[in-house]
Amino acid sequence: MRQFKIVLILFLLGCISNLRGQEKVFMAGASQIDITPPLGLELIGNFAENFAGNIHDPLHAKSLVLDDGNSKIAIVIVDNLGVTEKVFEQAKEYIQNEIGLKKDHVLIASTHTHSGPDAGEFYMSETEPLTEYGKFLARKIADGVTTSHHNLEPAKIAWGGVAVPEHVFVRRWFMKDSVYSPYGTKDIVAMNPGTMNPNIVKPSGPVDPEVSFISLQATSGRPISVLANYSLHYVGWVPKGDISADYFALFGAYLGQKLSVDEDMKYPPFVGIMSNGTSGNVNNNDYGKPRGETRSVDRPYEQMDYVARDVAEKVYKALQKVKYSSWVPLGGELSVLPLKTHRASPEVMANVARILDRPDSDKPLYSSREKIYAKRILKMELEWPDEIEVQLQALRIGDLGITGLPFEAFTQIGLEIKDKSPFKDTFTIELANGDYLYLPTPQEVELGGYETWLSIRTVEKYASDKITKRLLEQLNSLK
Repeated sequence: MRQFKIVLILFLLGCISNLRGQEKVFMAGASQIDITPPLGLELIGNFAENFAGNIHDPLHAKSLVLDDGNSKIAIVIVDNLGVTEKVFEQAKEYIQNEIGLKKDHVLIASTHTHSGPDAGEFYMSETEPLTEYGKFLARKIADGVTTSHHNLEPAKIAWGGVAVPEHVFVRRWFMKDSVYSPYGTKDIVAMNPGTMNPNIVKPSGPVDPEVSFISLQATSGRPISVLANYSLHYVGWVPKGDISADYFALFGAYLGQKLSVDEDMKYPPFVGIMSNGTSGNVNNNDYGKPRGETRSVDRPYEQMDYVARDVAEKVYKALQKVKYSSWVPLGGELSVLPLKTHRASPEVMANVARILDRPDSDKPLYSSREKIYAKRILKMELEWPDEIEVQLQALRIGDLGITGLPFEAFTQIGLEIKDKSPFKDTFTIELANGDYLYLPTPQEVELGGYETWLSIRTVEKYASDKITKRLLEQLNSLK
């Protein structure tokens, strides 16, 4: 009996030793998959018709899959102006069915390049089927996540941020004299008022200069991926008919060069990703200074190249200072929030009727684009639902929080989430899980301007307050 007890004790001690030796393993995998459309497809992001006639640089869906041994999350960034919820939902269905990754742990967002294809019918449509490109895109997004999942390997992770204020400027300016919307309402601010416009007073809000980033390395130190986030709308200056991923793609390429990643590396390749932060009221133009002081180039693509190189350089330097962890916990939560839609007042509808009744040859009442907006508003009043449900998402990566919302959100929203988040570091990815256009704060709604106009602001005045509250609740739930 005594010998049996000794054997049992030794056996139990061995089991305890084995358990202690089984350290948690953190894994990461990344990939990018080509989503470039065929030539001839309509490009969106401008008022005038624009069809693809040249592929300047390919479009991609770049994905990152993380696994802490208990939970997995995926983040996908798609080179597009804004993808409808339907397309992303179809992609998530494929992902969940094919590799078992839960929908609430998959965040898919658009970069907001203005030189990419239309990915679906009107964002408020409840009945329109997916377009052919929308079907193609959903399938490709899922294939990319599956590839990243296949590429999972033991990894280490770090995150941080660096201030890069040189490229972000509020594009909404208070004006000395009131301006008018295309349907006759008075605005206090104007979007993109023009360089050194004598009527400008000051920008209407702050910028967020921080470039946040997550860095993944193999246990050997080989770079797997860097996911960055910057609240810059886009850079642009692309010739008509060109397909381009804008500065978002150039950032990834230049960062790879700085990290001395061999482009001919057989497997697996480094994936540099830039996501869009809360940039609905921010662009790359400082209208308070002469153009030469903020843009020193005059040819297409040069400005985006300059911005991408500079941001990549600063992120690279910041990467040298971060400390990597061999394991961090992961989590995700997705919720649905009902919001009332933004509708026209009787006074506005009277103006719309007056605009549409006027001959095209007559001088416009308010704007050269007033008939365009009048038709949009009429269509909106006839077809939009009174209420929509939007998806809001929060992810946890150790002591880093990430939120996602399906709007072009004003910078103030992202700054408030950062300030009130329970996590040490937090950033927001906009145009995530759908696209419902602009999300200004209630204070900015009062000022008017393009981003607040009917058909451009799609939801109620206090939507940003409700969204911020819900996202903070989700972050607290994950903490």
